[in-house]
Amino acid sequence: MQTDPQTADAAIEEYAVLGGPTDEALQSVVELAALVCDVPHAAINLITRDHQHQVAAVGIDPSVCAREDSMCAAVLHEPAPVVTPDARQDSRFATNPFVTGEIGTVRFYASAPLVTPGGEAIGRLCVFDDLPHDLTAQRAHMLAELARRVVDVLELRLRTRQLEQSRDELRRSNELLSLFAGQVSHDLRSPLTAIMANAELLTLEPVVQEDEGVAALADATLAAGRRMAAMIQAILDFTVVGARLDMTDLDLGDLLTDVLTDLDPIVEERRARVSSGELPQVRGDRQQLYAVLLNLVSNAVKFTPATTRPVVEVRAVREDGRWRIEVSDNGRGIPAEQREGLFDLYSRGAGSGGVEGTGIGLATARRAVEAHGGSIGIEDAPGGGTTVWFTVPD
Repeated sequence: MQTDPQTADAAIEEYAVLGGPTDEALQSVVELAALVCDVPHAAINLITRDHQHQVAAVGIDPSVCAREDSMCAAVLHEPAPVVTPDARQDSRFATNPFVTGEIGTVRFYASAPLVTPGGEAIGRLCVFDDLPHDLTAQRAHMLAELARRVVDVLELRLRTRQLEQSRDELRRSNELLSLFAGQVSHDLRSPLTAIMANAELLTLEPVVQEDEGVAALADATLAAGRRMAAMIQAILDFTVVGARLDMTDLDLGDLLTDVLTDLDPIVEERRARVSSGELPQVRGDRQQLYAVLLNLVSNAVKFTPATTRPVVEVRAVREDGRWRIEVSDNGRGIPAEQREGLFDLYSRGAGSGGVEGTGIGLATARRAVEAHGGSIGIEDAPGGGTTVWFTVPD
């Protein structure tokens, strides 16, 4: 495996990991590598044309050295893990300043390749010690697996930045939505699925479970992956909603019953009281109007202050030849100057507090309602709180 230094440098530059603060996910991987291999020192070394950059390390402070002094550079293109029980006895390392005492006194050294999806060798995940010893085949295999996870994290960082750039573009133009959906599905889901699957496997490893700190890092990585997966799905849902309507005659009362069935866990948890008047039959897309009601009712329950028992009322009012559906709560209310902005993509209200969310729900609701030829808005609820309303045809 040979790599053009220019191509490797370009790949490393694209990852934008040099010179910044240490990424927590990379730090957790390097700590796990040291633990798995039972050594005091480990590092993620990225090799550019002239230098070795340690972007995360344990047992030493991350640093930069000349490429010619780097042990990892000497085996950069080795496709498999390299294990050296005593570097003084290995011709590749015997005169290296990290071995001779000029810079360090490394004896045991092992590393696994960091290779991008495009096939560029950009560095090594290495573990080392000042004392000679060996590494079992099983631990060498785990080191290689962890090296692949390093690349997964770098890819996820890259795709996340691309996602944020695309998000900014989406705010300016909805015409990019279809292209963005395809890009998200292809570029984000594959590495994210790999990260989540392997993070889950790591949580089951006895060596991980025995160390509370490392177990917490593995659990945090898995939780972060699940949150991002939910965000990706919400974005994809937003891009397709309203694009095609399957219009049928439907009973909004039955639709609300389905919504409350699905929301039963959060309704029970908050001890919420949800009531409704008689709701009409309308013509619309069942799945998309279900999503609108689900979002409005769940918001009314979730965003009512924790110290207040949520009371939610759903009612229908005949208005100008169409039905106006209202969802009112007894929460803290929303200032008038913030209301319109809540329907923008990625917007979250100042009162969202610690409630998790993507800032996509109300934007999706507006997109669905407007596709039906209706409108949606927010106003004060009678007696306090908030009413979110939308209109639909008969």
